[in-house]
Amino acid sequence: MESLSLPQARKLVLLSQQLPPKSPKGTALSATLSAIENLSYIQIDTISVVQRAHHHTLWNRNPRYEPSHLDQLLTNKSIFEYWSHAAAYLPMSDYRFSLQRKQAIKDGRQTHWYKRDFKLMDEVLQRIESEGPLMAKDFTKEAVENNRKNSQEPKKATKDWKSNPAKKALESLFIQGDLMISERRNFHKVYDLTERVLPQGMDTTIPTDNDFARFLVTRFLQANAVGNTAEMTYLLKNIKPVVSVVLNEMCENSDVIPVNINGLQYYTLPDTLALLSKPHPKRKAKILSPFDNLLIQRKRASALFDFDYLLECYIPSAKRQFGYFCLPVLWDGKLVARVDCKVNKKTSALDVLHLALEPKLIKVDAFFSALNQELLEFAKFNGCETFQIHKISP
Repeated sequence: MESLSLPQARKLVLLSQQLPPKSPKGTALSATLSAIENLSYIQIDTISVVQRAHHHTLWNRNPRYEPSHLDQLLTNKSIFEYWSHAAAYLPMSDYRFSLQRKQAIKDGRQTHWYKRDFKLMDEVLQRIESEGPLMAKDFTKEAVENNRKNSQEPKKATKDWKSNPAKKALESLFIQGDLMISERRNFHKVYDLTERVLPQGMDTTIPTDNDFARFLVTRFLQANAVGNTAEMTYLLKNIKPVVSVVLNEMCENSDVIPVNINGLQYYTLPDTLALLSKPHPKRKAKILSPFDNLLIQRKRASALFDFDYLLECYIPSAKRQFGYFCLPVLWDGKLVARVDCKVNKKTSALDVLHLALEPKLIKVDAFFSALNQELLEFAKFNGCETFQIHKISP
């Protein structure tokens, strides 16, 4: 079995994750699509004390990234929204591999968090089929009445739509594959029939369990360099046994290689080890989103980067150690600090409420020089003219 040191493993992971980024080729929009295709998903999140996570994660891979890119790529049908381990943007080229989950939910073999109201779902589907793309707010009683007033159709009794049940029906139809998100308006989802959203000629055959497992293994290792079975099946139900079988088959065929890292067994693709000979620009600092693909799996981040991370916005303020929305800082191939940031719209400044340094940080002067440049760039990305550090520890 091949063995990798932790620094070697980190280098492979960071190069595969495109952190820090190289100067991407082509247009800014094509570079954004390339980043999504490389990472396999971009998690969507609503917290907005700084730029939302999906924008932040993409900016870290494409310095020319603009928030409008995601809307353009949705319109171009180059990406789609669905569920990865969480709500995410996914490459349209991977669409077929979302079908297994959708069919399992539709058939009742897999549950969703909403109890399905089939009558309401049928009514919602019929409205979208006849009226075109709709949002949850289009199903309120007021919206229905206004629509009737403006239409030439004969008046009928108004259905007492309630936005919450209708929203659940929309999400149920979305998660089981009857609807897709055609666009977002002010971050609100716009739903349309799947056949009207998909590009023509899409392969919509449902993968076998083995094909899906092989896809999970290959896509995870392409994006993350090394991984184990638990990481490849993170928050996915009923798939781990099949992935284990497929991994053994892939090892026997030399499609993947087992590697030992710090006494733990991982897997990698044969071509990935060649990245060890490539240079890695470690001296540039990068401020990461808490939902960045590099560290969304906290146990993995701890094992490979010796970085224990907890997003503290979900715990009471009195129990917070680092701050409400503390962002990990990558530098010199390691995670060496955390910055609790917030955009101050009144002053057009990025407030760094707390900069916390990790004990393993040694080259402090060099780090601060790199962090200063990154904070200037991060402030600009957040629409701020400058930044101010309020507290440093230790």
